[in-house]
Amino acid sequence: MTSELMPLDLPEADWSSWLAERTDGALQRAAALRDELAESTPEQALELWNRVNTELAGVFAVASLLAQVHPEPALREQAEAIEVAANKFRSELMLDARAQAALAAVDPATPDAGGRRVLAHALRDFRRAGVDRDEATRERLRELDEKLVELGQRFSRGIREGTRTIEVPESAVAGLPADWISAHPATDGKVAVSTEYPDTVPFLSFAHDADARRAVTESFLNVGWPENDAVLGELLQVRHEYAQLLGYADWPAYDAEVKMIGSGPAIGDFINDIAEAATVAGERDLATLLARARRDEPELAAIDVSNWRYWTEVVRREGFDVDAQQVRTYFDFTKVRRGLLEVTGRLFGLTWSPIEGATTWHPEVTGYDVHLGSEYLGRIYLDLHPRDGKYNHAAQFVLVPGLAGVQLAEGVLVCNFPRGLMEHDDVVTLFHEFGHLIHHMLAGRHEWIEFSGVATEWDFVEAPSQMLEEWAWDAEVLASFATDADGTPIPADLVARMRAAEGFGKGFLARTQTFYAAVSYLFHRERPEDLTARLAELYDAYSLIKPVPGTHFHAGFGHLEGYSSAYYTYKWSLVIAKDLFSAFDPADLFAPEVAHRYRDLVLTPGGSRDAADLVTEFLGRPYTSGAFQAWLETPAEPVR
Repeated sequence: MTSELMPLDLPEADWSSWLAERTDGALQRAAALRDELAESTPEQALELWNRVNTELAGVFAVASLLAQVHPEPALREQAEAIEVAANKFRSELMLDARAQAALAAVDPATPDAGGRRVLAHALRDFRRAGVDRDEATRERLRELDEKLVELGQRFSRGIREGTRTIEVPESAVAGLPADWISAHPATDGKVAVSTEYPDTVPFLSFAHDADARRAVTESFLNVGWPENDAVLGELLQVRHEYAQLLGYADWPAYDAEVKMIGSGPAIGDFINDIAEAATVAGERDLATLLARARRDEPELAAIDVSNWRYWTEVVRREGFDVDAQQVRTYFDFTKVRRGLLEVTGRLFGLTWSPIEGATTWHPEVTGYDVHLGSEYLGRIYLDLHPRDGKYNHAAQFVLVPGLAGVQLAEGVLVCNFPRGLMEHDDVVTLFHEFGHLIHHMLAGRHEWIEFSGVATEWDFVEAPSQMLEEWAWDAEVLASFATDADGTPIPADLVARMRAAEGFGKGFLARTQTFYAAVSYLFHRERPEDLTARLAELYDAYSLIKPVPGTHFHAGFGHLEGYSSAYYTYKWSLVIAKDLFSAFDPADLFAPEVAHRYRDLVLTPGGSRDAADLVTEFLGRPYTSGAFQAWLETPAEPVR
């Protein structure tokens, strides 16, 4: 290692004492720094502001991670309590008129460009917190802020700990891969299927039994129900009151102010634009799906969330000669993980060095030291398989936010993949999520904590990860690690057929994404009294795939906690991602000149510049929707 900075020491046993010591000390230091800031001179204020937020960011990072991944419920509860304490501190900080005045006294012409950006954002955030409101309003904002944390934790916990398991007849596993069947032995003629992704997604994709698929769907889409219905309803109301006290029309207006999109109404316009653009392709492919399904089930009324995966696999198998069960034989988890590290290392000039015997919170977690050339960037951890009480989706978490000369960046990838063979969709997801981790590590070398890691506007953060998915579709890339049990690489012609088949359904799946985005946006704008009834209306308005009666998707829609009204982010970012990828040569995806320019101009800057400016500098022009539109409108054609 060429750096004197060392990674964080994780405990071997007593996590509770370690967590308390680390976070208590940081909050105490932050409190002392806040007091210094309140009495500081203009020359000192920005540095103290940076140090306060560095301490606070460290508390949020470790507490937020362990609340989602630690196997002990008591430790998760302790971490949640620390999150509450940290949020209370942040709320008080942002309502501290003395701290605000100290920063307001800084002459904007004095700092460098980075300092000016930090100063402008700090003063904006003080205003958005309500520091300039009367005492009664500030007190209510404090109460609401605490309530938001409590409700957010309850909603997330209801999903994380709400895993369900149902039993289906042993005969219902017909059609499923052999390794799935062997991992789910029957007991008294019944097979247990949980709502964890490695159980549910293969079942819905391959099980021939339509009734069993519907039963599994009902279980899967009722995670968090009914408890989370009331929690979400209250969360929507509290967010609305909070925004209105600050002078905004509603929560989406408050939330959008600091994003690329700029305004709440623009979210609705964007969602509707994407829905309209996807309609022709969506209806065309859905008609194909329904026609094929009715050959086997003449009385089938519609394609719904219990059967779209199954019939899509049938169409792709018959129309595109892509058998997902054959495809998955090339994607052994261990090989995929190794290949991911090799591919991203080659692309970005990074080295991932396994840490033998790394201390972690669970035996299945692996750790790696990260270098860029001779520079030591920090450490990552991969926590990639499901277990009880663990965050049950896929996301990158911060363990330590990097800061130049102070602390190395450390990040954690938390997913829920099978331990054996993976679907290719899982591989794409792994590349996507790992993109966030790369962004965190490369952007962990700034002097301002605000710029560290994935710190761009929130509706840009998915774009780099969506672009990295392209490498999981390239035949040469996949052949480097995707091999069957005999070691034979995945054939290039199969990958070509897979890519063609992937294009089938993109229209109706884009409409599904607009449904999710509409739920996110309109639930927050309207705050409907009956969430389930409004959900049904939004299904009809946006999703071409029909719902299954008796399900409550919104109760388990975890993005409503973290992304709140901004799920539109995924499609907004995809528009940019498609344009970013247009700068690469599909015939040479590892060309170092463009890959390293992208690394240095888009990823490494973190939040030091507006995302639109980063993209413009890389592309040599502002981004456009042309590449996205071309992709969306191009029909899926079988490879002959």
